[in-house]
Amino acid sequence: MWVFSASGCRWLGAGGSLAVAVGGWFAGTLPVRGGWGLWERHGPAPTVAGALLAYLGLTLLVAAWGRYGVLLVRGDGAARDGEPSERGVRDGVLATLVCWTAPLLLAPPLHSADVYSYVAQGAMVLEGHDVYGAGPSVLGPGDLGAEAAASVGGHWTDTPAPYGPAFLLLAAAVVKLTGGAVVPAVLGMRLIALGALALTAWAVRGLGGGTGGRAGALWLAVLNPLFLIHVVGGTHNDGLMIGLVLAGVLLATRGRWVLGSVLVGCAVMVKSPAAVALLFIGVMVARRDGGGARGLAKGLVLPGAVAGAVAAGATVLAGTGFGWLRTQSVAGTIHTALSVTSDLGLGLGLLLGDDPDPVKDLVRKLGLAAALVVIAVLAWRAWRGLLDPVLGLGLSLVALVALSPMVQPWYLLWGTAVVASAAWYGRAGQVLAVLSAALVYETAPSGRTPWYGFVLAGVVAALGLLWARRDPWRAGAAEDADPVGAPTGGPASA
Repeated sequence: MWVFSASGCRWLGAGGSLAVAVGGWFAGTLPVRGGWGLWERHGPAPTVAGALLAYLGLTLLVAAWGRYGVLLVRGDGAARDGEPSERGVRDGVLATLVCWTAPLLLAPPLHSADVYSYVAQGAMVLEGHDVYGAGPSVLGPGDLGAEAAASVGGHWTDTPAPYGPAFLLLAAAVVKLTGGAVVPAVLGMRLIALGALALTAWAVRGLGGGTGGRAGALWLAVLNPLFLIHVVGGTHNDGLMIGLVLAGVLLATRGRWVLGSVLVGCAVMVKSPAAVALLFIGVMVARRDGGGARGLAKGLVLPGAVAGAVAAGATVLAGTGFGWLRTQSVAGTIHTALSVTSDLGLGLGLLLGDDPDPVKDLVRKLGLAAALVVIAVLAWRAWRGLLDPVLGLGLSLVALVALSPMVQPWYLLWGTAVVASAAWYGRAGQVLAVLSAALVYETAPSGRTPWYGFVLAGVVAALGLLWARRDPWRAGAAEDADPVGAPTGGPASA
């Protein structure tokens, strides 16, 4: 049937994306005020209808994406739209990406209110407030960004910014150009998200995707509904961090590790988890220098020193001070149900005493310690030549998210995009695809996390993992499944 072809998937997903956007106009994360008559809140009936339409569209998008991935895995000729070449497959994926992204461009914020925090924090910088000492609630009625501040999610209203100065400068520039009005400011932040999407796609193409080719890597990294909904629709700055990290890693694989470290330093100035990439760039430097003690010392010190200089320069340029160093843990004070260590700590704390917080804090710290051990082991294996450093970075970011005290659905993208760039066709890529399809249901279009979101995510995860068990992806079989394959001798194989 046509709907099961690559072309059919493209238009089915585009229809789903359009339904998500239209539903978002009625049930998205709409501003409290300042919607200009475009993004306005509605009564119960239109809101429910919009939510149902958005969920239907999301399901169509996920189904189209999953089917497209199966076509790529099988090497089905239909996946190439008649063009039997790696370039034809890749261009087909990019054309699909455009079709799925376009409907989201003018939609209100979807599945998260974080963009209102970004705008409010940019306004705080312009208004001279200490963005690392107070939350958006300090903005008065006559201040820039006051309308955005009114729409910030409850527990974030008084929370200092956990983001680096580079991102705050971008947010401040958007507020200055738009006068802080909600609609143009959000659309300005979405332009940054689109730039992040383009940068990520460019870097993923450059890294090659390992066995199975670039098309599959793009499919898992940027065609991913979790990326489209939360980076484009929700305008999360995680997309910018991911794009800068991948660009930096790509340059490092090509021997330009200094410039690569500069880009990773910029990524750290967006969100601090990007710092993990410096360790694996260091591994590349050490291996290129012969792998001895001298090379190891060089790899451990120099990329971090370059990124540190970038961080210091960005902080001085922004004029926001070094308060970002002390706010990196503020997000961890908020309990999210996706954090295994927070849930386990809370449960143990309630069993052992009346005050669960001490036990919960201990379990969270042990989780972070375990994540550091996993990262160290993966880096050691990469240094010994037992693991591709890019894949090691991706798996490290996945481990960091899995063991973090605060986990949001889109955090999975940190590692997923990197794993896709190195080895999308394999067990790790397959499991991450299943989790991506599941976690996109966890938050509602309004940004809330309803109980049925977890139910839907659980059902999709269970079905997906059952499929993965019955039809596992094995990298060794990919060359037979996809005669196009990946170009040999590229950065991914270096």
